Amino acid sequence: MSRPVSRVLTLLELLQSGGVRTVAELAGRLGVGERTVRRYVDHLVDLDVPVESVRGRYGGYRLAPGHRMPPLMLSDDEALAVLLGLVAGRRTGITAAAGTAGETAAAKVRRVLPERLRHRLDAVLDSLTFTAAPAGSAAPEAAVLLPVADAVRHHRPLAIRYTGGRGGSGERTVYPYGLVAHAGRWYVTGRDLSAGADRTFRLDRIDGARVLPGTFEPPPGPGPAERVLTALATAPYRHEVTVRVRGTAGEIRALLPGSVAVVADADGGGEGGGEGWCRVEIRAERLDWLPGLLASLDRPFVVERPDELRGLVADLAGRLMDAARGTPPPRG
Repeated sequence: MSRPVSRVLTLLELLQSGGVRTVAELAGRLGVGERTVRRYVDHLVDLDVPVESVRGRYGGYRLAPGHRMPPLMLSDDEALAVLLGLVAGRRTGITAAAGTAGETAAAKVRRVLPERLRHRLDAVLDSLTFTAAPAGSAAPEAAVLLPVADAVRHHRPLAIRYTGGRGGSGERTVYPYGLVAHAGRWYVTGRDLSAGADRTFRLDRIDGARVLPGTFEPPPGPGPAERVLTALATAPYRHEVTVRVRGTAGEIRALLPGSVAVVADADGGGEGGGEGWCRVEIRAERLDWLPGLLASLDRPFVVERPDELRGLVADLAGRLMDAARGTPPPRG
């Protein structure tokens, strides 16, 4: 009896998705009888595909764990999703593939596609334009990312060789709480046992990572993403800015990026009186961009520090008043 190739390939695709598939489930998905499913499995075994039979009430078939499968079988939508994901990942810096790994992966996918589909996908990629500039490359090495992720998942200590922003390097032992991707970079946040404090580390600055024996219990409190954003917003900078803004902390957080500002509820008061004020703390290398940011909030605010920022806000207010009156700017 003939064994249609398309159904055998569909069976292989179902098994590749992982887990144990019952004979009844496979028969329903393929639209054939259970005896035919078993013949299709025999055909895959004849092709040296390691299909295992699992006995028991919930038994069925599965692929042997860790087996390297032949080239992937992708539908048109799946192929487009893979290639667009690789392209977008390189543009945003989120792809965890150092060097040319992303490009070589895309080339391998394209090589195994039918010519008709390859030409159609090339048309999409060639005509695609991004509005944002490409992000700088800060992709972590797989030799770093994989052990860090393993330590995070199983709550195990981690030994890393880390180079700080000022060039100093050394060994650290960390209890890693979570992995975070933000603005084209990868971070791991956790307890630095060497410093006795919570720290955030950039993965592209980790030279080596090794999972250590033992386990730890992650602490309650903010999640990894909130920890990273708070660490970025409170990193040492030239200017420390404090501003009171009318509104709840939740409302102001929706207007200011978490990596820029730390927002907290504050007691009523401030100039103008009334309740519902919150305190915003910002650290910045320059102050010239802050008046425009504060004006964009479209809410009453009071600058507590530094005094220099008050002058910049007043200058912006004067320029806006001149623009509203139609007064031409003075010639420089």
